Amino acid sequence: MGSHGIRDRVAIVGMGCTRFTEHWDKGVDELLLASTDEAFASAGVTKEEVDAYWLGTAQSGMSGLTLSKPLRLKDKPVTRVENYCATGSEALRQAAYAVASGAYDVAMAVGVEKVKDSGYQGLNAFPIPNDGTQRTLTAAAMFSMVAPAYGRKYGVSDDEMRTVLARIASKNHANGARNPRAQFRKEMSVERLCSMPAVAGGLSVFDCAGVADGSAAAIVVRAEDAYRYTDKPLFIKALSFVAGDGSGLTDPAYDYTTFPEVAASARDAYAQAGISDPAAELAMAEVHDCFTPTELVLLEDLGLAERGSAWKKVLDGAYDLDGALPVNPDGGLKSFGHPVGASGLRMMFEAWLQLRGEAPDGRRISTFGDRSLALTHNLGGYPGEMVSFVSILGTR
Repeated sequence: MGSHGIRDRVAIVGMGCTRFTEHWDKGVDELLLASTDEAFASAGVTKEEVDAYWLGTAQSGMSGLTLSKPLRLKDKPVTRVENYCATGSEALRQAAYAVASGAYDVAMAVGVEKVKDSGYQGLNAFPIPNDGTQRTLTAAAMFSMVAPAYGRKYGVSDDEMRTVLARIASKNHANGARNPRAQFRKEMSVERLCSMPAVAGGLSVFDCAGVADGSAAAIVVRAEDAYRYTDKPLFIKALSFVAGDGSGLTDPAYDYTTFPEVAASARDAYAQAGISDPAAELAMAEVHDCFTPTELVLLEDLGLAERGSAWKKVLDGAYDLDGALPVNPDGGLKSFGHPVGASGLRMMFEAWLQLRGEAPDGRRISTFGDRSLALTHNLGGYPGEMVSFVSILGTR
């Protein structure tokens, strides 16, 4: 991949994030104002001092007007971006590259989604007219095929796989129960999760991320200017994005035990950041746990476990809050739900809190103080045809 990256050229100096939940009493404007106001205050800047804005939303607005109107922005460039579930991360990537290019001194990335009022359930295939040859399965059905494929390839019985997936969901619910910004804040035992009836393949409702409304925002500046705004900036080490060619849907060799787009974006991100052993060098990872088998495969595609070994590490607690490498310490999509345009920036907000030592004691990662790098990851689409984004952020 011809990626040179922008390692240590841009820093995040302010962030904001709403609670992700069913915001029946708020519209898109209120959510945008809440996250951006927190980010402005965090960085100590006004909206006039931000030179350019990027807004990520998949379903809640068209054009930059979605952001410029509620913020009453005058004579500012505001760009709306969309890239499936990586939409919020794409906004940050565009803002960071704009600053790195020298075009702007200060830029803001904002993500928002307000979908609960529409009755959107997140289980239907997106009804884009096509030539009639594309899949018609729901997302849950598509990702449900990952679990039995993984079990067959690595010798994991159906009962063992059921326990592994429940262990992933239980971990993320336990983390979310400690996070006031999470939508679902109730712990769920492995035994109870294993007893849930299946709704798609072998997956129960609790193997699936929910839908939510929410917004998150970040302000970026050149790295050499960062300490003018905060004494604890996060430096951008890597931003990598890959859009697949969709060949997995027609390739008979594709076996649903890996997401090639994720592996490619991870390799590129680690090369940009100079990381050779991510499992040992990262302090935490926020990964796209849209479904529990997704998180299992991501652990291997992101190089956080050897091929065929992640299921054992999950059972051993390696990715728990007090484990060797905490994964989804904020509760992940399982606890937050998935407002598509905002999720990527929500993940970076957790890195912002954890790496700066601002996460409360009850949910602070075990690696705090020993390691200084965090990974965030989104995927969008389905096994066989997806996009993938990986960021690496660090405190020095």
